[in-house]
Amino acid sequence: MEYVKLKEIASIVTGGTPSTSKKEYWENGTIPWLQSGCCQNCNVISSSSFITQEGYDNSVTKLMPKDTILIALTGATAGKVGYLTFEACGNQSITGITLNKDNLPKFLFYYLLYLRPKILRDCVGGAQPHISQGYVKEIDYPSLSKNKQQEIVSILDTINNIIDADKKQLELLDEAVKSRFIEMFGEPNSNPKNYPIMKIDELFDVGSSKRVFESEWTDSGVPFYRTREIVKLSQDGFVNNELFITEEMFEKYKDKYGVPKADDMMVTGVGTLGVCYIVKESDRFYFKDGNTLWFKNKGLCDVRFIKDQYDTDFVKEQINRNANASTVGTYTITNAKNTLVLVPPIEEQHQYIEFVKLIDKSKFNIQQHLNLMQELLDKKMDEYFGG
Repeated sequence: MEYVKLKEIASIVTGGTPSTSKKEYWENGTIPWLQSGCCQNCNVISSSSFITQEGYDNSVTKLMPKDTILIALTGATAGKVGYLTFEACGNQSITGITLNKDNLPKFLFYYLLYLRPKILRDCVGGAQPHISQGYVKEIDYPSLSKNKQQEIVSILDTINNIIDADKKQLELLDEAVKSRFIEMFGEPNSNPKNYPIMKIDELFDVGSSKRVFESEWTDSGVPFYRTREIVKLSQDGFVNNELFITEEMFEKYKDKYGVPKADDMMVTGVGTLGVCYIVKESDRFYFKDGNTLWFKNKGLCDVRFIKDQYDTDFVKEQINRNANASTVGTYTITNAKNTLVLVPPIEEQHQYIEFVKLIDKSKFNIQQHLNLMQELLDKKMDEYFGG
């Protein structure tokens, strides 16, 4: 396959941010202004921020046309892409790629989606890994006819549309659970049914793990989880783990300090805060101290009921209010112990959980289908772009 540099076939621009201290640059703005979080490997269909014409004129940001492909340059979203469906500008963490008329934007979208693992490997910087506009300009791009690009896009779109439909079904089921929670218990912030409010440390023993040094990580053995693995487990129910500790270390720590067991709850404490994973009977793992908190179940509540409260504004606001925002956000053991939750009678908790279990069964089947479709999409992209 022959390649050209992206800079040879596209206009490539990076955005900027008007001064946030000048109200006239932001108040009553009408020009959509995007941040890198909009790049989630899908269509970008709206903007939550707008700037004025004066703000635009006094900034280095550039207006990007509809059908521009966006790529995030930095942080957790580095290398993620978005398909811009309206005219907008963006901040300095977004580069926009507008192709010439001989190339299809959607083909570039899928190609960059395929390239993301490589892009992540190429990121530079420690605490804030990133790529640059210069890097994007030098990306090698397959030189294919427009008809061939369209043929590939049609196949990938068909698969991706099925994936999007599955994701939408999962979102609707999640909304059904949230609605059921409010229907039964009311908004936790107002607590209209006057349920008891308790601190987490009244329901769980809250702690973390013993230190495992990076030099002690191995390529096989017992899975060793960080924040990213707990988030993946919470979202998908499985994780392709990269890090391990030895069987000997696991057994030693298990005997001396204990390890997570069924119906304990793991809660992320660094970066992505308050994401929960309920330990299964079949789980066998250890985890990074400080990154993840260990809620040891005292058997006084239904752990799933508490997990679902961590998705409410009531708990999220407590976590964000107490997070250390001067560096990377943290949810400490002390803050976790003092987090407040509603505690209805256990019979009502169980009634709610019975409904949740039915939803979970439906979600499991949809997730299995989604996983198969994602595997097919990855296989097809590798077939088209890997040669």
